[in-house]
Amino acid sequence: MAVLGASGYSGYELIRILLNHKKTELVCVTSRAESGKSISETFPRLKGDLKADALIFEDPKAENIIKSGASFVFLALPHGVAAEFAGPLLDAGLKVIDLSADFRIKNPSIYEEFYGNAHPDPERLKEAIYGLPEIRPNEIANASLIASPGCYPTSILLPLIPLIRNDLLDFSSIHVVSMSGTSGAGKSPNSQLLFAQCNESVRAYSVPKHRHLSEIEQELSLAAGEPILISFTPILMPVTSGIATVIHATAKNIDNCESVYNALKSNYSDCPFIRILEQGVPPDTKNVTGTNFIDIGCAFDERTNRVILMSAEDNLIKGASGQAVQSFNLMCGFDEGTGLLN
Repeated sequence: MAVLGASGYSGYELIRILLNHKKTELVCVTSRAESGKSISETFPRLKGDLKADALIFEDPKAENIIKSGASFVFLALPHGVAAEFAGPLLDAGLKVIDLSADFRIKNPSIYEEFYGNAHPDPERLKEAIYGLPEIRPNEIANASLIASPGCYPTSILLPLIPLIRNDLLDFSSIHVVSMSGTSGAGKSPNSQLLFAQCNESVRAYSVPKHRHLSEIEQELSLAAGEPILISFTPILMPVTSGIATVIHATAKNIDNCESVYNALKSNYSDCPFIRILEQGVPPDTKNVTGTNFIDIGCAFDERTNRVILMSAEDNLIKGASGQAVQSFNLMCGFDEGTGLLN
């Protein structure tokens, strides 16, 4: 097992999970910024773990990964950079789980529209599987290239897809507001993310066209069998991690919350990391941060005939690294919770 770009927030969570994973061994980690340092030097919280004390960050080169003997690679790299490594690693017979957006969008024109650059490897888009474990477990199990979903999309798609598949919503009426902790922006310096800028303040950003809309609308449209466009407003909140999402949509073919609750409950009955809360109970980020769980709640507004869906997750774990490890477990035939529930 190898992790490229391992010194970021998601990279740290990957390392932490994989060091405790009982069925794999972490043999290679890379970071340009931390090259030559041990994992525990970069992340003092891991001091005392023999593997973290011994394993040294290397320069991110495909040949280093291949020589390490790793058979799986997690790419925790920036958008546009991940694809440069994925090709050579896949050609060498390794399996790749990419946490960037490089293989999430099937249409390269849409990728260019939302990310501002031509897609670096459009041919590989055909083989990439969008890695929502609760939605595509069998496809993930047989894949060589996983495009792990973004944090916002995970919090939005998991509540919506069962209702869309059951035709319980007016697709044209979907509006989403999501609040995220500051770690979702990564570690790169940004004056807007300074403590003094974020503390005791809440603000919307990337309105009206956040780049995650591209994958959200793609996956909702696939679930519906027809194009879906939604309104999405992301909001920065002054916490380190966590996402709270609220979704409003006009009801269709139903007039109470019971139908919504039953659709969610039945769809996710065998999914260990999705917890469906009782009707009318809002999820709380404090109950999911530090875990790979997503809590989903629902309510029905009879006055307006609107369904209200709510979710909470840790953006760095269920929204990134933990979900990627879920896909890894499926690809290896392991129990889905290995390394995530122990």
